[in-house]
Amino acid sequence: MLNIGAITLKNWLILAPMAGLTDLPFRLIAKKHGAALVTTEMVSAMGLIRNRDDNPRTKNRTFEYLKSHSSEKPLSVQIFGSSPEVMAEGARIVVEQGADIVDVNMGCPAKKIVKTGSGGALLKNTRALQAIVSAVRLACPVPLTVKIRAGWSRDLLGAVEIARIIEGCGADAVTVHPRFVTQGFSGQADWNIIARVKEAVDIPVIGNGDVFTSSLALTMKTFTGCDGVMIGRGAIGNPWIFNQTLELEKGMEVHPPSLTQRKSLVMEHFRLLSCAMGEKRAAKKMRGLLLRYTKGLPYSNRFRSVMVQVRDFGTLVSALDEYFSFLEEKEA
Repeated sequence: MLNIGAITLKNWLILAPMAGLTDLPFRLIAKKHGAALVTTEMVSAMGLIRNRDDNPRTKNRTFEYLKSHSSEKPLSVQIFGSSPEVMAEGARIVVEQGADIVDVNMGCPAKKIVKTGSGGALLKNTRALQAIVSAVRLACPVPLTVKIRAGWSRDLLGAVEIARIIEGCGADAVTVHPRFVTQGFSGQADWNIIARVKEAVDIPVIGNGDVFTSSLALTMKTFTGCDGVMIGRGAIGNPWIFNQTLELEKGMEVHPPSLTQRKSLVMEHFRLLSCAMGEKRAAKKMRGLLLRYTKGLPYSNRFRSVMVQVRDFGTLVSALDEYFSFLEEKEA
């Protein structure tokens, strides 16, 4: 179990926020497969404020990130921004909309985010960082977490000092992705940084970065002493990683999903996407996800050539039937 403020999670595994990926359908799937906590895509606090009282069509598009379902609870909503007042109001809005935990993004390396003084840019502006966490803490009646990186760059204030500031401002937990903002996703995540943050603060520390298998999730927890592990890219097309990690922790033998399980989950994911956004948009999004779901399978190039033809549930089933029947014949 993992305690974040007043919330007790069933285990220590968390789905990371990922732009364009951690929508409601994927969060439901991750939850079903063992994630104790799921997180929304990053949401602009300013966008929420601007569209709160606008016409329904605009508001629906903006607030779509906050659509939730009781079966994914507890839900963490990640917000970003550069103004303490705006971030505080954004926190109030997401709590009104059902957030169980508010997470502040202070690590995103995307240029369009950094240039506004948000995300990872806050790691080189500790005065703004402190003001934002303090303001959100005062406005937020639910647990507050902050996601950071190792720092802006090697020559500026690092994760240990930043985590101490965040703890002093009243945050309930801190998530550490041990790459510098200037690195983006290049190079290797330095898990030693997570271990140093864990030694430096008393609030829970959640490790994140380069966890692509269940064994790596366990290794990160053991090596760093972190309280929880957040999995992002390693869960795309592989939500089984959460249950597999829990099984491995119990000493059980871990097996990859069968072809039947994989096919069934792809169809379930498409149905959930169709309910959320309509079949046409779901088909377009599913094409990219199919690459992930079939990654590592033999003869996947054979299947990729027909992925572009997926335009509705019928063509998806047809493509899956053809490919998985072919694989079953080869296995036999």
